[in-house]
Amino acid sequence: MKLGRLNHIGVATPSIAESIAYYRDTMGATAITEPFAMPEQGVKVCFVDTPTDSGLNGTQIELIEPLDDGSPIHGFLAKNPLGGQHHVCFEVEDIGKAREWFEGKGKRILGPTRIGAHGTPIFFLHPKDMMGQLTEIMETPKGAAH
Repeated sequence: MKLGRLNHIGVATPSIAESIAYYRDTMGATAITEPFAMPEQGVKVCFVDTPTDSGLNGTQIELIEPLDDGSPIHGFLAKNPLGGQHHVCFEVEDIGKAREWFEGKGKRILGPTRIGAHGTPIFFLHPKDMMGQLTEIMETPKGAAH
């Protein structure tokens, strides 16, 4: 298993609309995707692109808003009402091999491998096994997916 690039930092927010305004008006972001619902995960998400000088895809900020009180990030926002960093996400070439790697290291994987917001397979690792950070592992998007 080889660590890939930092794909995104997940930021939980009580309001995607207010967070989009913040990144656009305060931080000067110019590339922000339209928010979309992921009912199977109980969230609404959108991505803020960060610029790069190289022409390569920069790291994104994933804004995550709960769809309802049953959302997995509802508890996070209850403890952090203003929102904040929720997770970091690293790319890997092969999600199956990465899952085996982490399991072999005794790391706790939270739930099954599933399809994430980029349309590629993902899984999450328990923060207590990852230096206190909820860590998402995603298969590197192919083609135009980012």
